[in-house]
Amino acid sequence: MIKHSSTSVITVSHLKKTYGNVIADEDVSFVVNEGEIFGLLGPNGAGKTTTVECITGLRRPDGGTISVLGLDPQVDRDALHPVVGVQLQSSTFPDRLKVCEILDMYQSFYLNPANPEELAQALGLGEKLGSYYKTLSGGQKQRLAVALALIGQPKVAVLDEMTTGLDPQGRLDTWELIEKTRDRGTTVILVSHYMEEAERLCDRVALIDHGRIIALDTPYGLAEKVTGGKQVLFLPSQPFNDGLLTTLPEVKTVEHQGKRVKVVGSGQLVNAVILTLAKNGIEALDIQSEGATLEDAFVKLTGRHIHENKEV
Repeated sequence: MIKHSSTSVITVSHLKKTYGNVIADEDVSFVVNEGEIFGLLGPNGAGKTTTVECITGLRRPDGGTISVLGLDPQVDRDALHPVVGVQLQSSTFPDRLKVCEILDMYQSFYLNPANPEELAQALGLGEKLGSYYKTLSGGQKQRLAVALALIGQPKVAVLDEMTTGLDPQGRLDTWELIEKTRDRGTTVILVSHYMEEAERLCDRVALIDHGRIIALDTPYGLAEKVTGGKQVLFLPSQPFNDGLLTTLPEVKTVEHQGKRVKVVGSGQLVNAVILTLAKNGIEALDIQSEGATLEDAFVKLTGRHIHENKEV
């Protein structure tokens, strides 16, 4: 990941949005900085899609304020349209339109569009340019939606579950394109339920639950703070005093699980544990090392798995 600017591009302050008796966003606040990929994660129904729809002007908030490139998405829609690209969870086009016709139509909306054929090639749609929309698979329609969000070379791109339905290679191709897009200066908001995707792409992530931001940090920083950090499990060649390890600055806890030992900590944990034991004539056998993950943090913070409930 590249270093991004501290200049704010998007500011969301105390956003509120309800649908009848259903509260989608109760009090959402965050800032997205120029040139970063900012992830919105949370259980289904947490308010992620409502948040990005308010940011892009597709929904009117019931309260709070939103600024995108210094503009109000509700008041300044015409000014934002040329500089903000949007890919929503679902979109559709007339069955008899060809992929090339859809791309040509969208590029005509912008003064300095990307090359549609190059974009299609990058997303694995090069062989589908002459195909009718109705013949595309679900994954191919999703790739087209991403292409349309990026064809205007926007200053801000909002991508909602951009790789849903894609095969592993398609997901990797899309990740690479998003990284290149960010490297060219585009600020990206990414809504995703793929933890691996967020860990790979995002400079920072915000976890939303019940319409509120409950945590915000880098993917690793968030995972480490919530889960307690890295852990290493091993079988010692002989018994030892826990004090050998608990005095190390990298070690947080030492726990015995039958004959095995589990050590939780941070930094160069594995090296510190192995070297310290070796200096005292103890060999660490059958070593298993696990790093802190967003998945663990997600479950611990929300108490739910990411596919539960319906998205709002």
